[in-house]
Amino acid sequence: MSFSTVSALSPLDGRYAAKLAALRPLMSEQGYMHRRVQVEVAWFIALSDCGFAEFKPLTGGARKYLMGLVSHFSEADALAIKDIEKTTNHDVKAVEYWIKSKFEARPELVAAAEFVHFACTSEDINNTSHALQIQAARDTVVLPAIDGLIAKLREMAHQFADVSMLSRTHGQTASPTTVGKEIANVAVRLTKARAQIAAVQLLGKMNGAVGNYNAHLAAWPEFDWEAFSRKVVETPAPLGLGLSFQPYSIQIEPHDYMAELFDAVARVNTILVDFSRDIWGYVSLGYFKQRLKKGEIGSSTMPHKVNPIDFENAEGNLGLANAVLRHLSEKLPISRWQRDLTDSTVLRNIGVAFGYATLAYASLATGLGKLEINEEALAGDLDASWEVLAEPIQTVMRRFGVQGAYEQLKEVTRGKTVTAEALHGLIRSLAIPEEEKTRLLAMTPASYTGKAAELARRI
Repeated sequence: MSFSTVSALSPLDGRYAAKLAALRPLMSEQGYMHRRVQVEVAWFIALSDCGFAEFKPLTGGARKYLMGLVSHFSEADALAIKDIEKTTNHDVKAVEYWIKSKFEARPELVAAAEFVHFACTSEDINNTSHALQIQAARDTVVLPAIDGLIAKLREMAHQFADVSMLSRTHGQTASPTTVGKEIANVAVRLTKARAQIAAVQLLGKMNGAVGNYNAHLAAWPEFDWEAFSRKVVETPAPLGLGLSFQPYSIQIEPHDYMAELFDAVARVNTILVDFSRDIWGYVSLGYFKQRLKKGEIGSSTMPHKVNPIDFENAEGNLGLANAVLRHLSEKLPISRWQRDLTDSTVLRNIGVAFGYATLAYASLATGLGKLEINEEALAGDLDASWEVLAEPIQTVMRRFGVQGAYEQLKEVTRGKTVTAEALHGLIRSLAIPEEEKTRLLAMTPASYTGKAAELARRI
């Protein structure tokens, strides 16, 4: 059965399919099968080098052919495996049979066919395949998208370092900052959270049905199977898998590293939800304008509207991503006794979580690219908010021991419309040094930004 983008059940494979082209080969079922073939081939070739009399080292030609099964794996190959699965009703066994079917007309490989999947339980193949999928998605799609956002935010922080802006603590006028500093805050948070994603070790185990190498030792009791398994897992691809070795497990790898990774991605997403909502609000206040796109319509009835749709799209998809990521991180580390299958179907949704996150990152990148600063609106808000200078005035008063400084300024400014003239009159009446009066009289809401510009440029 085939379907088009308009008949797909999931919007990831429908409406948004084109935007997720880079992720689909990695996290789809075809991508999963591809990694299973990679693991089976790596294990098979490594076994041939163990010195067993029953399995001689493979020739160069055989190795090249086997590596080709991995490097040239196609949709047709995935469909062939699915066809075998109709009979086996077991997806890993279908991969094993497909590999063996590729040995025909190659006597060297036919003779060694029983060493495909030798001593392995299905989870030896599955857990390493999932780790390889996650590794590829993290390193080639997720992290580059986050890096792109960080780079754009750093650029904007520097560009707008000196553009003064009224803060809005509790939604009310507050001490001024700069646009660049507020963007720098997000960039710094993202940089730290991004590092936590990258630091998670991706683990793999290949130790048999309950993690004890039972079948392995039954075949060759004197062989160091744990060292061999570690070598296959940790040796870089294509000779190995390039993962970190998990020495202790039940039938499944415990998935704790997955929970750590998914929580780290969710943390990035939460930061970006916060940012998306703030930008949405600043667009509403007029601090940012959005570049128009020819032919685009903001409302079906209100022709004037230019909606912040990219930030709304990002917020929605980040929420969906986190809903799935949180379920994954809470469910996957739990398994009844040595094995239950509740993780199997859940694991197939890792691509869904990454898909919604990737879609959100793309929306944010698009939205940031449309933003234009509205310095007139920013300056107008600041000029109408002279009450924010109550803070520096009362702080200087307290420095020089003026009693009740906070209370005096509260009486003059709280809940009132404050003018420059009123504040200047107050300043001139203060019992403080003349040079301090001069400094305060020169201050404006736009100039009262502390180290904001310096901090924005520092990142």
